[in-house]
Amino acid sequence: MQLNLERPDYTWFLRGADGAHALVNDRTFDRGFAMSPDSMIEDWPVTDASALAPDDLLPLLALEPELIVLGTGPTQRFPPAAVMHACLSRGIGLETMDNAAAARTYSVLAGEGRRVVVAFVFPRA
Repeated sequence: MQLNLERPDYTWFLRGADGAHALVNDRTFDRGFAMSPDSMIEDWPVTDASALAPDDLLPLLALEPELIVLGTGPTQRFPPAAVMHACLSRGIGLETMDNAAAARTYSVLAGEGRRVVVAFVFPRA
């Protein structure tokens, strides 16, 4: 099997994530952030997915995604129904999963050229 290194043609490349860290390009993040292939939102203040409020989504919605992938930390946690409603009422999908799964899903969708935003929650001890 031949393996080729393919570099994406977008600005922000997510290399992986777990419940405590994410690697974007050559930077390590351990605080909440969100990104699309061409935009970065550093220091997204959410630390608990179950306490997420619709207003917390405003910076993400400003990126005009068709889908938001929400990484909720080391385990999957669901946001309140009002958060789902804030997305679905705008025709935007919202998928929640643990951070590692969110990183994989985002990378596939971004690689397909989809208008996707990923947001990561890193719970504080």
